[in-house]
Amino acid sequence: HVQLVESGGDSVQAGGSLRLTCEVAGYLYGCMAWFRQAPGREREYVVSTYTGRGGTFYADSVQGRFTLSRESELVGAKNTLWLQMNDLKPEDTATCYCAAKNGHACRSQRSDEYNFWGQGTQVTVS
Repeated sequence: HVQLVESGGDSVQAGGSLRLTCEVAGYLYGCMAWFRQAPGREREYVVSTYTGRGGTFYADSVQGRFTLSRESELVGAKNTLWLQMNDLKPEDTATCYCAAKNGHACRSQRSDEYNFWGQGTQVTVS
């Protein structure tokens, strides 16, 4: 079983920065990602990466502003993701969710392919 816990959400002014953290516990061989959901809108893909070697893929809306980094510990089966968000805009306001899945389709932006989710952390930009 895989458990995910997000933290780091806050309220900031436009142009500001935030760093979100996702702690992923459990054996996982596949993909980790961030999605976000604004009130009244569909859940939106933000970024994804592999648990092992492989690239990182960003949504066009955050490319150049958001940066994903990670650390993996084989002993204890733990991954930590950090999402650095710069030049935040009011349209970035959303609940941000960390997600994970087994498999290799890490370029996919489909939220319904992910079966492990965190509880979400709120990002508000005014």
